[in-house]
Amino acid sequence: MRESVAAAMACCVWLIGWSAHAAFPERPLRYVLASAAGGGPDVAARIIMAELSRQTGQQVIVDNRPGASGIVGTEVIVRATADGYTMGHGNINTMAINRSIIPKLPYDIDRDVQAVVLMYGSPNLLAVTLSLPVKSVQELIDYARKNPAKLAFASTGNGSSVHVGMELFKLMTGTQMVHVPYKAATVAITDLTAGRVHLMADNIQSIGSHVKAGRLRGLAVTSAQRVPAFGDLPTIAESGVSGFDVSAWAGAIVPAGVPKSIVARLNAEINKALRSPTVQEKLPELGLVILGSTPQEFAAHIKSETAKWADVVKRSGAKVD
Repeated sequence: MRESVAAAMACCVWLIGWSAHAAFPERPLRYVLASAAGGGPDVAARIIMAELSRQTGQQVIVDNRPGASGIVGTEVIVRATADGYTMGHGNINTMAINRSIIPKLPYDIDRDVQAVVLMYGSPNLLAVTLSLPVKSVQELIDYARKNPAKLAFASTGNGSSVHVGMELFKLMTGTQMVHVPYKAATVAITDLTAGRVHLMADNIQSIGSHVKAGRLRGLAVTSAQRVPAFGDLPTIAESGVSGFDVSAWAGAIVPAGVPKSIVARLNAEINKALRSPTVQEKLPELGLVILGSTPQEFAAHIKSETAKWADVVKRSGAKVD
């Protein structure tokens, strides 16, 4: 008898909780982005969140919180009220690489973050300055081996995916190159076009236009598959570095305490937004690969990527100065 009463009470509590969350969202939502306005992640996030706003009938405010390799914005997300009205951008740096390369983070990703959905992949494009006498990945490898530590590769900062991606390239090709970190992709690309550094594997949405305009020479994309926006460029794996696969990625996350029913609702709505004609048209134009996932699949991806980049950081000795 007691068991029946307890079960009935538990059912009532569940139904009350479900009912309270069924109408979610009832007011505007906030999407915290740990990068500056106007950059590639900001543009992509605003496209997706505009569609989410249209679907839910609630405004989704993109809140840019750049700084400290994404730590500033991520801390805003994990410290937010766990009601689902604050979600944010979790990417390859903030969810995976930072854990291995930054000694003390003010939060614990495994404890404080809940994965919602993996939204897109962002392959990098390997490009060289026009004055460098190489026209393929294999020619680049040969040149680097003949000239150890003479080539300088640019990145968007110590510990960025642009940095550790090239560290993986060096490990897999047995080459030695000098890392030159910059605070912004625009400055790095300016120096690359001027020949002050020799190469860079940056996000397609930031470096691609310079390749198309002929200011830089594109050699390959870093993902496992070719990218439609640059279909004439091979992958690095196709170019002789078997197994090479580096893609930045991003998804939506929420604080750990958000109820599972709300996480499920956000997951369903964002996946629906990713399938919308607007997003399907605009994100590939940015060089992005639309993904979509369950919360569990995104959590597994974060775990896998964390292990992968921890190994690269350890083997390469990469660090944040």
